[in-house]
This record gives sequence, C-alpha cells and structure tokens, in this order.
Amino acid sequence: MNFKKLMTALLFIFFLVSMLCGSEEEDKTLTLQIGNRKLKDRAMEVTPGKIYSAQEGRPIPFSKMIAEMKDCDFVYVGETHDSLPMHEIQARIIQALYEQGRDLSVGLEMFPATGQDALNKWSLGILSKDEFIQESRWYVNWNFNFGFYEGIFMLTKENKIPVYALNAPREIITKIRMRGWDGLTEEEKKIVPNPDLSHEEHRTLIRTIFEGTELPPQMKGRGLEMAFEGLYRAQSAWDEVMALNAVSAQKIEDKKVIVLAGSGHLIYNLGINRRAYERSHMPYKTVICVTVPEGRERVSVSRSLADYIWAIPEERIPVFPSVGLGIKKFEGLDNLVVESDPISGVALGADFKKGDIILDVDGKSFSDINELRVYLADFKWNDEVRFRLLRNANEVEVLLRFKPPEHKQKEN
Repeated sequence: MNFKKLMTALLFIFFLVSMLCGSEEEDKTLTLQIGNRKLKDRAMEVTPGKIYSAQEGRPIPFSKMIAEMKDCDFVYVGETHDSLPMHEIQARIIQALYEQGRDLSVGLEMFPATGQDALNKWSLGILSKDEFIQESRWYVNWNFNFGFYEGIFMLTKENKIPVYALNAPREIITKIRMRGWDGLTEEEKKIVPNPDLSHEEHRTLIRTIFEGTELPPQMKGRGLEMAFEGLYRAQSAWDEVMALNAVSAQKIEDKKVIVLAGSGHLIYNLGINRRAYERSHMPYKTVICVTVPEGRERVSVSRSLADYIWAIPEERIPVFPSVGLGIKKFEGLDNLVVESDPISGVALGADFKKGDIILDVDGKSFSDINELRVYLADFKWNDEVRFRLLRNANEVEVLLRFKPPEHKQKEN
C-alpha cells in the first residue's frame, strides 16, 4: 500500500469512525487534562441514561440543560455518525430548543457550503425525501445511511427550521492535508481560511487519538510525524471552515445555531466551538455523548470534556450497515469503478479489487454514484446483493453479504 493510500485510509479511521465508542481498553481521550482550566484536573463517573453537568459535576434533568442554553448563540451537539441513539438525542435537543424559542437554525458537518441550495429547498418544504437525497447528492457528500439522520431532517422540514452546510469540498481538505494551506489556489483560500495550527492542547488531543490507533508497519519510522502533521492540518482546516460558516449562519439568520458534528470536532471545547468563539465571542454550550461499554456500569471522564455529558449504553451494532465500498466515476466510461480495496464496512474481506468495473448490481446498471449508493442503502443486516464486475478483461461475480460484525468475528 503506498503512502498516499495509507493517509487516506487513516483519515477515514480517525475522523469518520467514532472516537468515543466503547472499548474494553480505557479510552484516553476521555480523561485528558486539557480544556477548561477550572475543570481539567477533575474527573467524574457517568452512568448510562443520565445527563451530567460538567460545571456541577453531577446529573441534571434534561429540562435544566435546555434552560441553561437559553442565552447561548451556539449549541454544539456531538455525534458518532453511525449511532442512531446519538442522532435521536440531537433531534430531541433541537425540538426542545425550538419550543423554547423559535429563533433557531441548524448547521451540518455533512455538507459542503456548495450544497446549500438543496438544504434551502428542504427547509422550505419544496423537496420530498427522495428528491432531497438525489438533489443534495447525499451519498456522494456523506458516507452514512440517510436513515441515521432522517428524524433530524424531518424535524427541520416540519418546522421550517433553516439548515446550513458548514463544511468544505473534500478535495480542498485533501490538498491541505497533502500540501498545506499554501498549496491551495486563491479561490480555494477564499473557501477555507488558513487554519491555526499552534494550539498546544488541541494538538495534544489529536496526537492522543493518533498515537492510540494501531498503525500499519509502513506508517512507522520516519513517515510517522509526516502522517500526523498531514492529519492535523486536515482536522484543523475542517474545524476552521465549519467555525467560519457557523458564525456566518448566525449572522444571516440572527438566530441560535445548533451545530451537529462529529464529537472529535467538539470535545474539550477545542475544535469548531473554540474557533467560532474566537471569531464571534458569542456564548455557547457543548453536549457530548459518551458510550458506556457493555458489561460496565460507568466510565470516568474529564469534567472539561464538554459542558454536558450524556452517557448512553453501547450498541452491539449500528442500526444501518455500512457498505464501505469506495466508488469512482471516470469521464468517458458509463460504468462505475471500485476506487480502492475495501478497508471497512461489510465490503471488508469481500472479493473487491481496486479498478474493478461494476457491470451491474442485482442485474441493474448504474452510471451515477449517488444512485448506486441509494440502492445499497436499502439493504439491512443479513441481506445479500450480487455484483457483476469486470476485472482484467474477465467477468467476476461477487456476492456481498451484509453480515453483522459479530458474525464476521466468529468466522475469522
């Protein structure tokens, strides 16, 4: 595997997969002594089903948390992208804040700002769900099943809550990771501001995640620090552009903005939230969900992790399967092509190879990435789908089984 491919794989592992998921080993990211200087040396134990105030160091009712958000211009609610319980918590918070005061908008990590038009149409009730998925290019912009987010989107549509795209086009973040901000064109620099890379506590956080991940042998040695610096640039650029766009959304609507983003962008109030505050100096609160591993009654967390910590039980498997199959479209070729050997999802271990041309799926031909992923998103655990591929001038048939993770473990 070449260096560029390894960097791409690591980027996916670090920032699209939960950084706060349950594990038999202690998660060091939960107990770092960084962030709020008054709280960073204090810890508390959290149990599933309870919301904890970091300031008070004890459980509080949901209603009290919402009341304390009344005068905030920004509310950040972290997520693990494939956790339906976390998205249900996000929807519950949006609903409560909407009832508290209808001056509300929602900012989303899932879309680059170039996709704002489809979000406007959705908020105004112009598009159906299927039309929105097609027009927004959901499965091109995002890697997770729309079902995880459907409750949130229906809530914004029913109440005509404005929704804003916060992210940058993926190719710009990739360029920053590989070349740095100076490697961007002048037009690209207008989209993504030059990210600050000097915050030591934020570096400590990202390095802890980096060093806590099992790296392939090829990444060790002299390339290790280069890999970290590239990943750190990418993470900082994500945070910087989403902070900029969140502040812009607040100015446009003059409404409270609820920002929904991966927890890695928000924990210890060092990511999007810190950078938005540095730009606006407007008050904010952050909510982070922490999973308590199966078989354990509680976990210890730093009180500086977030303003509110919502403990939930660990899920055995996500509600919706992840396919994990990268797909590319080449100019002049009607068929889609497998982008790389699968590194995650149900496709991991299946007989897909980089460069395979997809002739059909269950007898259906696809020339659009979004349409194929819409089709695959309908499959549930234990379903099967048949791919017919062209590999080295030979036809190959692959039966992709949507096996739950524990089934795969038993077979290995």
